[in-house]
Amino acid sequence: MPPALDSIFKAYDIRGTVPDQLDAEVCRRIGAAFARFAESDRVLIARDMRPSGEELARAFAEGAKGQGVDVVDLGLASTDLIYFAAGHLDAPGAMFTASHNPAQYNGIKLCLSGARPVGQDTGLAKVKQWAAEGLSPVEGRQGSVSHQDLLGVYAEHVRSFVDVGLLAPLRLVADTANGMGGLVAPAVFDGLPFEVDYLFPELDGTFPNHPADPIQRENLRDLQAAVLQREADVGLAFDGDADRVFLVDERARPISGSLTTALVATGMLAKHPGATILYNLICSKAVPEIVAEHGGKAVRTRVGHSFIKQTMAETGAVLGGEHSGHYYFRENYRADSGLVAALVVLEQLSVAGVTLSELVAPLDRYANSGEINTPVDDPLATIERVAEAYADAEQDRLDGLTVDRGSWWFNLRPSNTEPLLRLNLEASTDEECEARTAEVVELIRRVGGDR
Repeated sequence: MPPALDSIFKAYDIRGTVPDQLDAEVCRRIGAAFARFAESDRVLIARDMRPSGEELARAFAEGAKGQGVDVVDLGLASTDLIYFAAGHLDAPGAMFTASHNPAQYNGIKLCLSGARPVGQDTGLAKVKQWAAEGLSPVEGRQGSVSHQDLLGVYAEHVRSFVDVGLLAPLRLVADTANGMGGLVAPAVFDGLPFEVDYLFPELDGTFPNHPADPIQRENLRDLQAAVLQREADVGLAFDGDADRVFLVDERARPISGSLTTALVATGMLAKHPGATILYNLICSKAVPEIVAEHGGKAVRTRVGHSFIKQTMAETGAVLGGEHSGHYYFRENYRADSGLVAALVVLEQLSVAGVTLSELVAPLDRYANSGEINTPVDDPLATIERVAEAYADAEQDRLDGLTVDRGSWWFNLRPSNTEPLLRLNLEASTDEECEARTAEVVELIRRVGGDR
């Protein structure tokens, strides 16, 4: 097996540094393996703005063609655009992106026709196996490459989630961080009654201004300053492949993924009364409370897009939300889209006629720690020791360990890739949140052999 494969195949995608872990030959092998696995006569490919993307995508296409599969090249795209394409064209797809990772990284997100996910348990392990073995080209037919531009059709699809006639002339600042938001956001907002100022819209995979990772607060500083300076109504921060969005209110305060999930849920329930809404177990308790108050049914899920998409298929949920800024929509082939989520919020803001901080205030009910990562010698053993320490509390193991003490609760999950534990804690007050977070972190370090 090529040594790079073990390190680049993750739980949900393929990702590594170029060229030492991910190069043209590895992508050629993966292209052949995915073409064989997908069992389709054509495969869609697209790429973000990273300098290595064009060569890697071309090599992947060569591997797929060798299996007699035609390749449809969508060119530069956001990840949610290729998910839309996989549904709209009913074909499997491969997106070359490393999302929010630094410039030296690239990767591949795979999906089947209808935007069905491909993860470790749904095909990625088989693709890895075949890529390691190296598939010989099939005899008798060589696939072809064609090009298709779906940006306009995609933009119309995103706008279909709202009543354009209800949108107010809001002033927006969108920080696309030199990522693919610089291509797709203008296409979606064009013709809408918004005045949009773009920060770093130039597509540049070297990320010359700041990392395209908006979940890190330090990467929101330029957006926050611009929102205040330009007296904007809303700030939007996109990640590198533009499938995630984070909101900043008119006071330049970040809105968490949990509160955005609650906000998007209220908008979707207004259009789909009584619908099911999914939220992952890291989200605030406010989310199921607000869904219930608006007549919906809230269903708690594990973290991760493959679990959410599967549960959406089983329940018919109209929306799934994650604390990490991913928002999944049933009418978007159950795939996530930051731009759809942004438009749903902007429609609510337009109709309510209030500021974003006023719109969010009734939803902001609890204090949270944010995600705290602690290196430990043995993550699974440490979780068991923490569980023993809270044996008298309500617990569940849906994903890692969740301990609920009533006025405060926490979830502790192992990383998929590193020997560390991820802690998320929520409490009724800031004081209790701070005290309980310190308590649990100290316990993790004491029983886990903090390294």
